[in-house]
Amino acid sequence: MRYRRLGKTNLQVSEVGFGGEWLERHPEEDSVELLKYAHSLGVNIVDCWMPDPKSRDIIGKAIAEDRAGWFVQGHLGSTYQNGQYTRTRDVAQCRIAFEDLLKRLRTDYVDLGMIHYVDREEDWEKGVPGAFLDYVMDLKDRGVIRHIGLSTHNPEIAIRAAQSGFVEMILFSVNPAFDLMPPTDDLEHYFAAEYAEGLNGVDPVRVKMYKVCEQNDVGITCMKPFAGGRLFSAESSPFGVALTPVQLIHYALTKPGVASVLCGYDTKEQVDAAVAYETADDREKDYASVLAGAPEHRFTGGECTYCGHCRPCPAEIDIAMVNKLYDLAVMQPDVPESLREHYRALAHHADECIACRGCESRCPFGVPVADRMKKTAELFAR
Repeated sequence: MRYRRLGKTNLQVSEVGFGGEWLERHPEEDSVELLKYAHSLGVNIVDCWMPDPKSRDIIGKAIAEDRAGWFVQGHLGSTYQNGQYTRTRDVAQCRIAFEDLLKRLRTDYVDLGMIHYVDREEDWEKGVPGAFLDYVMDLKDRGVIRHIGLSTHNPEIAIRAAQSGFVEMILFSVNPAFDLMPPTDDLEHYFAAEYAEGLNGVDPVRVKMYKVCEQNDVGITCMKPFAGGRLFSAESSPFGVALTPVQLIHYALTKPGVASVLCGYDTKEQVDAAVAYETADDREKDYASVLAGAPEHRFTGGECTYCGHCRPCPAEIDIAMVNKLYDLAVMQPDVPESLREHYRALAHHADECIACRGCESRCPFGVPVADRMKKTAELFAR
C-alpha cells in the first residue's frame, strides 16, 4: 500500500480507503472482520458518516486493536433521531450524536471532524457559521477532533470550503460520470438515467475546484468513486462503456489534491479488487483510452487529466507534473514561490522539451503538450 499526504493535515493516508456505509448490511462479526482484513492490507482511513448504532459499533470494534493505526472521518451534523438518520445543525443534537460516536468508536478523539453534507449555498450561509461552527472549533481546540473537514457533492461549495481558511480537507464525490456534470445541489441529478447532450470532459467548475484545493493545500478524500456501481456496466454507464475498480481509483488519484479513495465493500473479494490498484500496471490503470474512445460523452476537450499517457518522454520530463504545476501557476497573478520550489525540484524541466510531439500522439485527450511546455518554461523563467 502506498500512502499520500492529506493536504495541510499532514496525515499519511492509504491511497485505497474504506467507506463504511455498507457495514450495517451484514452481521456485525462479518463486518468487523472485513474492516480488519482491509487494515491488514494497509488500508488506514475509514469514513463514518452513519449515525446508526450498528455501523458505529462495528467500526469501534474493528479499530480497537490498533486505534492509532486508523484515521477516522467522523461526521458532525449526522444524527440518529427517532430511529432514523437526520441531518441537522442543531448543536444540542449534534453534541448527543458526536458523544455517541466517540463512545461507540471506543475512543476520545476522531482524526477528521467532518462538517456533514453541505451541498447548498443556503447550507453554507446559514448552517455552518454561528453556534454550529463555534461547537466544531471548540472540539478542535480541545483536541477532540484533530482536523476539520467538510463533506459535499457540490464543487462550488468545495471551492468555498477550500478558501475558508478553517476547512483542512474535503470529502468529495469523484468519478468520471459526476465530473461531467455542472454544479448542482441535487445529488439525484448525478444518478440520472441519461445525461444532457454536449457534456465533454471534466466540467470547468470541477476543474477549478481540484486546482483550488491543491492551491490551498486542502486534501481530498473521495466518496462514490464507482458512482454507486453504475460505471461497472456499459448499460448503466453514461459513457456506454464499463470501467474497472482499478481504472476508477486511478482516475480519482490523478486529480489534484486527492489523497485517498474511499470505496464501499461487501466482501473481501471487493477489498482485494480495490487494493489490486497498488500492484496494477499502466495498462490495467488506463482509464484515459476508455473515456477518450467512449461512444457517449467522451473526454476529448484538450484538458490535461494528468493520466500519464504522455510517458515516456525522451527528455525524461514528468509531463503530467509539469502540466499540473503550470495549471496551478496560471490561476494566480504571480507564480507563488512554493510552486517555483516544486518546479525547481523536478529532475527535468519544461525548457528541456525537444518538441518531438511523441507525447501528443499518445495523449487520448488531444492536449498540445509541446506548446504547453514552451509556455511553462516561459512562465517559470519570469
